[in-house]
Amino acid sequence: MKRNLFCLGVFFTIVVEALAQNRSPSPSAADFDVIIKGGTVYDGTGAEPKHVDVAIRGDRIVRVGDFKTAKAKTIIDANGLAVAPGFINMLSWSTQSLIQDGRSQSEIRQGVTTEIMGEGESMGPVNDRVLEHMIRQQTDIKYDIKWSTLAEYLQYLEKRGVSCNVASFIGATTIREYVIGFEDKPPTPEQLDQMRELVRKEMEAGALGIGTSLIYPPAFYAKTQELIELCKVAAKYQGKYISHMRSEGNRLLESLDELVRISREAGIPAEVYHIKAAGKQNWDNLDKLLSRIEAAQKEGLKITANMYSYTAAGTGLDACLPPWTEDGGYPALFKRLCDPATREKIAAEVSKDSDEWENLYIGAGSPERILLVGFKSEKLKPLTGKSLAEVAKMRGKDPITTIMDLISEDQSRIESIYFLMSEENVKKELAKPWISFGSDEASQAPEGVFLKSNPHPRAYGNFARLLGKYVRDEKVIPMTETVRRLSGLPATNLGLDHRGFIKEGMFADMVVFDPATISDRATFEKPHQYAVGVKHVFVNGVQVIKDGEHTGAKPGRALWGPGKVK
Repeated sequence: MKRNLFCLGVFFTIVVEALAQNRSPSPSAADFDVIIKGGTVYDGTGAEPKHVDVAIRGDRIVRVGDFKTAKAKTIIDANGLAVAPGFINMLSWSTQSLIQDGRSQSEIRQGVTTEIMGEGESMGPVNDRVLEHMIRQQTDIKYDIKWSTLAEYLQYLEKRGVSCNVASFIGATTIREYVIGFEDKPPTPEQLDQMRELVRKEMEAGALGIGTSLIYPPAFYAKTQELIELCKVAAKYQGKYISHMRSEGNRLLESLDELVRISREAGIPAEVYHIKAAGKQNWDNLDKLLSRIEAAQKEGLKITANMYSYTAAGTGLDACLPPWTEDGGYPALFKRLCDPATREKIAAEVSKDSDEWENLYIGAGSPERILLVGFKSEKLKPLTGKSLAEVAKMRGKDPITTIMDLISEDQSRIESIYFLMSEENVKKELAKPWISFGSDEASQAPEGVFLKSNPHPRAYGNFARLLGKYVRDEKVIPMTETVRRLSGLPATNLGLDHRGFIKEGMFADMVVFDPATISDRATFEKPHQYAVGVKHVFVNGVQVIKDGEHTGAKPGRALWGPGKVK
């Protein structure tokens, strides 16, 4: 009896000690779920890397150090590899592609664990008018709209299953469409109150702030004061303002002045989407742009920017047309394109450079520098990948007439690529410590419906290109600084909770990659090619990429802004 009591006492002592150490009393049980061992750890702060192990339990990083004797269910050998916080895509257009395929293949294979949406248009709020517009815009990907607010859309993605985390700004364009419509007119006082109320509701539900894309109708019709009023509401919830500015070309500096004014008068941090000087005649203005931003920073304003690692932009072919052509929306545009007199007027305006609107036909320099990559019509899809010059020659028409004909025939904006920027300017932007990174594309896969159109190669290569071409090969910026600007900087700017760093207590969003081999493979001619060099990716502690291949896991979550009402 005494022997049995003694043995029982020893057993309880072992159990108590084991519980105190937060592990099972079984000698064969794991201390952690995952240990990433022997890698070069870049923690996202910009500090010099350390050769340490990282331990994950559940969805969190719980230890960073040297664990020679610790056990784990999964051990990742990261010897010779870089270990970094998961990358944050500051400009994702995966709003529809994640409904089609939640695996986020082209992004997650580059180490992107969080996608930030909402450049001007967002997936909510939705009323009948916005719903009709969203359905009309659908091209290759068809989907039902089962939500009425932006927050409900993000929850829909999480419930449906996505491999990456998702968050979004409220699109000021969508707010305008919801309340005013597609016409070129200011809001009435009552309509402005309604717009403010929509912003308030979405901010309380967890939106990141206000996003604009001011070169495109109907956003183009919004005056500065309207945007300030919306941003004042967002600022009350620690929101941010992020903008595709009113001009990236001839009125680049004036457009920055507008962004700075909005930041100052609304009391809100502001960020420039895909910072650039577009059009050869404007390349010399980049230095002035960067200097003005840094002057605003010295004034105490929180002004930042993001960029992609290419000299070509991607947007609609309708960006070649003056904004008044879309007064009333796409149906009004298509009707105007059927009227000979109106077409003549449009052609005259497109053929001339202007400070009144962003003429990307002139900005590209020639029709050879405009690629047509995404059509709605099956009849026109054989033109995918051809330049505007090629198609104009095939049809025996001039390029401007061809633009109008194609948009009219396709009944869509027609996705296009414009070669607008200089490589020298890209490198100048890369040197700035306050610029983070965004693909300005949708995550996708080289299969199924995605093969019906050509994306910009940045969909598959933006982040790998940065780490391969500009960090390793050309040594434009060091790895420590690049990782900080891919993780810690955007997480801090956005106020994301416990994201962006490899530290104890942080969510376990992590990427393990080979600095010697990471590279982009996508080209403008063959864009549907995965990047290489990323070995392992974890999202919320779950392994999504293992030995370079997708595991099928979809542990992504909807992330919320700091102003979300609990």
